[in-house]
Amino acid sequence: MSRLVLGFVVLSLFLALSPAAAQTSGPEEAVALYGAAWAEADPAKRRALLEKAWAEDGVYTDPSAEVKGRDALHEHIGAFLDQGTGASLVLTSKVDSHHGHRLRFSWSMVSKDGQTVATGIDYGEVDDDGRLRLIVGFFGPFQPVDETR
Repeated sequence: MSRLVLGFVVLSLFLALSPAAAQTSGPEEAVALYGAAWAEADPAKRRALLEKAWAEDGVYTDPSAEVKGRDALHEHIGAFLDQGTGASLVLTSKVDSHHGHRLRFSWSMVSKDGQTVATGIDYGEVDDDGRLRLIVGFFGPFQPVDETR
């Protein structure tokens, strides 16, 4: 694991488990905590990350799933981690945001031996407390325009 990724995980865990107020400092922190939750096998630690990063009634959707609520996302991530692949989510871009509530970022799913097994981009929104209330995920790169039409 690179020092950058390790630093990201350590900072995210520190922020999630500190006794500070539940409000995040912005979309970057919410996404960092959310990303760390996708790599956290311990259910209690994962729940603490999501409590800080994810709105209680938030919606997560991607081509393979749609879950509503923090508890449902906690279970969804747990089921992903329980598959035993050892893969983890790594953010591959900065969080791009505008108008205070909208954001996007890219990610890779990396196997335990460091190989990229999937990539994607997520669009999202944060609520007034800075928690993620919506993530819409897309897998893989954009498809090129068909020039033959």
